[in-house]
Amino acid sequence: MSRKKDSAPRKPTPTSVDSANKPSDVVVATQSLSKVYRDFWGREKVRALKALDLEIRRGEVFGLLGPNGSGKTTTIKLLLGLLFPTRGKALVFGCEATDVAKNERIGYLPEESYLYRFLNAEETLDFYGRLFDMPTAVRRQRSAELIEKVGLSWAKRRPLKEYSKGMTRRIGLAQALINDPELVLLDEPTSGLDPIGTREMKDLILELKDRGKTVIMCSHLLADVQDVCDRIAILHQGELKELGRVDSLLKVRDVTQIQASGLSKDCEAEIRAVIDRHHGKLISLDNPTATLEDLFLSIVRDSEARPGKRANLRNEIPQPPASSP
Repeated sequence: MSRKKDSAPRKPTPTSVDSANKPSDVVVATQSLSKVYRDFWGREKVRALKALDLEIRRGEVFGLLGPNGSGKTTTIKLLLGLLFPTRGKALVFGCEATDVAKNERIGYLPEESYLYRFLNAEETLDFYGRLFDMPTAVRRQRSAELIEKVGLSWAKRRPLKEYSKGMTRRIGLAQALINDPELVLLDEPTSGLDPIGTREMKDLILELKDRGKTVIMCSHLLADVQDVCDRIAILHQGELKELGRVDSLLKVRDVTQIQASGLSKDCEAEIRAVIDRHHGKLISLDNPTATLEDLFLSIVRDSEARPGKRANLRNEIPQPPASSP
């Protein structure tokens, strides 16, 4: 059947190719996105989100930070199309967020995992694979890979009602990845995990980034966000308060840090004298410290490797790199 040509060229859509013939880099965009919750009588009850403007690019890990009630989860639900905006617009892959077809390209780990308690891990992932019309062989292979990746091979045939909260978070992440999504939304992904599980979760997020996936991570645990996120948005009472790259936002501009190893006492005294001569103020000249997470993981791993022996913390905790000659 012949088709009539358009009389005028169409305007490019948000997902169309730009002038350089490259696909758009923006995966998620919000424009004055606002959400007001109302009571039964239609009166304004809570203004959860106020005129949020964001652009999240392909292949980055983006953190949504804020205290409880700041609008993080509301933003995620608006992007998924689970809520309708009061005002403004949310675009995902160039489509309106209310278009449910785009959800086939999205993986979602909610803050509380609502899984079927009487299914085991294999049955759970098989169920979610069926929702995406995945062939049987692909479902089985994908399920086995994900169960191993999240560290639940030893418990894959136990019903989920016997899982701890940390184990439930792991299988929840596996179900979020069953469809190999392009965009992954994680709401408090490290909630309920011990320090080892937290480190593994963060490593997995970085692995998703290396594979070109886009990750949006909601959390109020600042250390976790700092470890994995490229950019962050800080929300408070529904308003965007700060937006930028993590390394740039955390840099203290008026303080210079020098790291060196093998300095003698005479050399340290000379450094102090140079700072005084140039009218600077010496804030600290001391040995650096590792993080508590590094210390904890070092002790646990050393204990597993050498039962009954105390960890050699100096050798196990990552040391700062030596300065270049």
